[in-house]
Amino acid sequence: MTTTSQIHEEAERTGRMPKEERKVLAGTLVGTSIEWYDFFIYAQAAGLVLAPLFLAPVAESNPALAQILAFATIGISFLFRPLGAVVAGYLGDKLGRKKMLVFTLIMMGVSTSLIGFLPTYAAIGIAAPILLITLRILQGFSAGGEWGGAALMAVEHAPNQKRGFFGAFPQIGVPVGMILATFTLWVITSTMSQEAFLEWGWRIPFLLSIVLIVVGYVIRRAVEESPVFQDLQRRKQESSAPLGQLFRHNTKNVVLTALVFIANNAAGYLLIAFFATYAVTSLGMDRPTVLLATVLASFGWLGFTMFGGRLSDRLGRIRTFQIGYAFLALWAVPMWFLIDTGNIVWYFVALFVMTFGLGLSYGPQAALYAELFPANVRYSGVSIGYALGAILGGAFAPMIAEALLTATGNSWTIGVYIAIAAVISLVAVSLIKETKGTDLHV
Repeated sequence: MTTTSQIHEEAERTGRMPKEERKVLAGTLVGTSIEWYDFFIYAQAAGLVLAPLFLAPVAESNPALAQILAFATIGISFLFRPLGAVVAGYLGDKLGRKKMLVFTLIMMGVSTSLIGFLPTYAAIGIAAPILLITLRILQGFSAGGEWGGAALMAVEHAPNQKRGFFGAFPQIGVPVGMILATFTLWVITSTMSQEAFLEWGWRIPFLLSIVLIVVGYVIRRAVEESPVFQDLQRRKQESSAPLGQLFRHNTKNVVLTALVFIANNAAGYLLIAFFATYAVTSLGMDRPTVLLATVLASFGWLGFTMFGGRLSDRLGRIRTFQIGYAFLALWAVPMWFLIDTGNIVWYFVALFVMTFGLGLSYGPQAALYAELFPANVRYSGVSIGYALGAILGGAFAPMIAEALLTATGNSWTIGVYIAIAAVISLVAVSLIKETKGTDLHV
């Protein structure tokens, strides 16, 4: 049997990436892209159509409140991410990374597809938003376990000097999912009337998830289990109670990983769910054009995330994070003055420049988190830290942004909120000792 070290030695000798490593990177990228497409299509729809369809009485009497409540349904699912992280983390540390990745992919796909079949408030009344929130909770539970497994599959298969690069692949699944979700909505809104979109067109992107899940399932099933987990299986006595061990010995790192993620997740969810809605509803910009500009800006998030992962292999995880968060803190307020011009070019520039800070504070995350926890509690540690950071960061970021805008009438106050979050995350990551080169095995 060929060992992981032998595979890496062969790769260095030939200069080619081994087939198994290519399968791992493809599996983590495709799987996370599909998972986050599912998650983000809801976030996009919440900003554009869900308020009048599922919160009709509130939308008729108080449109601003209805929009805040629609954004709040995004946040509700985040509250169940820690539960998903605990369950998937525990089982992932016990049964394997691969099994949990397949499970979370299927759960996310089923719950997303069912949203496309839901009747609206006009058809079944209060049962409509209740069913919607129930499916959204299932999405949150699934997302809580997804990222940790994908990150570990990539990083634990990686050569030591390329962990940042390998770990960037599940990370770019987020902007890829964002691009897929936004592009799908752009195509739909550009090819049908507003009336048709509200009546039935909004269901199409949710139903498309059925096709994507089949593709993701086939690819993920072909990926081998993580070599680190295989090592753990050979030493089962060292993994008798991983969740209990996590909180006995690694509580500080769980808290730090949560705080490190706050600003990136908050700013990321403004890009995902708020900017386009603000440009269309508050600035009166053309919806298809705004969606297309958001798609193009998201390519910056993709590219800079990959760059951030590679950079962390040279500069270190901490320094790369620090550069990203310092930039995000400085750009958070000025970008709103470009957006408020109502000019689509400046709108694109504002978002694209922001993605530089997003990418550098996201690309190294998988490698940093994996290197912070010992092997037998790693899935639990990275998943729970990520889920808690998502609650503190992105869960209610669009709702907070809408509330700030409603209360002050000044969009730049949203920038102040993001800048404060960036400073908190910058301090948190600076408290972590550089992890690059840490031994990931038992």
